[in-house]
Amino acid sequence: MYVGGSVISSVEFHGNMSLVLFMSKCPLACRYCHNVELLEDNTEKSFEEIKHEIDSSADFLDAIVISGGEPLVQTDAVIEILTYVRQIGLKTKLDTSGIYPDNLKKILDLDLLDYVSLDVKTTFSKYRKITGANVGFKVKKSMELINEAGVHLEIRTTYVPTLHTKKDIRNLVDEIEADVYTIQQFRNKNVLDPALEKVEVPNPHDLVALASEIKPYFNGVVKVKSGEFGEQII
Repeated sequence: MYVGGSVISSVEFHGNMSLVLFMSKCPLACRYCHNVELLEDNTEKSFEEIKHEIDSSADFLDAIVISGGEPLVQTDAVIEILTYVRQIGLKTKLDTSGIYPDNLKKILDLDLLDYVSLDVKTTFSKYRKITGANVGFKVKKSMELINEAGVHLEIRTTYVPTLHTKKDIRNLVDEIEADVYTIQQFRNKNVLDPALEKVEVPNPHDLVALASEIKPYFNGVVKVKSGEFGEQII
């Protein structure tokens, strides 16, 4: 399996100390992608190496987070890891773009997930503008599958001033159903499109104002995540 790295985190699965595994590879070309080094990374690790890494930290972990890249490029590897994590009694979380609903369903059917963070880039009809691929309908299907499975769902959108408008976010809220909706602050460092390095980072106070505006129209928790203030519940 291709795994580009790992980190211990107290923020990736709220309220849980987690080992985050960053699976390499992703077919999308999101212009603001900040994990560019993972897109074509060829670092290979065996399951036994991953298992050893989990076991070495298990005494002070609550959960394992599978992130990326796009983890579902390597669905069999993800299933192997999550199955083991279930066996040793840790919680599980998957970060995904949702572009592989059939692969996601395999994992959901096996009851291997406690939490999914679904990265919804924009309104489902505007996906090509952000990702270069018309895959919004697949992401919508993934959202529906997660909700049907009863798994805790957080939908996240990274707000990029030159790619999104406030109206896009308002419209998106009408299209999604989740337990949590998080507006993430765009960061202009280490992005796939060099032109975005010149785009000003959104003011976190403006993002809080936007989140406050949409909160009455979303049936769930609304958050803002920024470099300055971390996660804020609106």
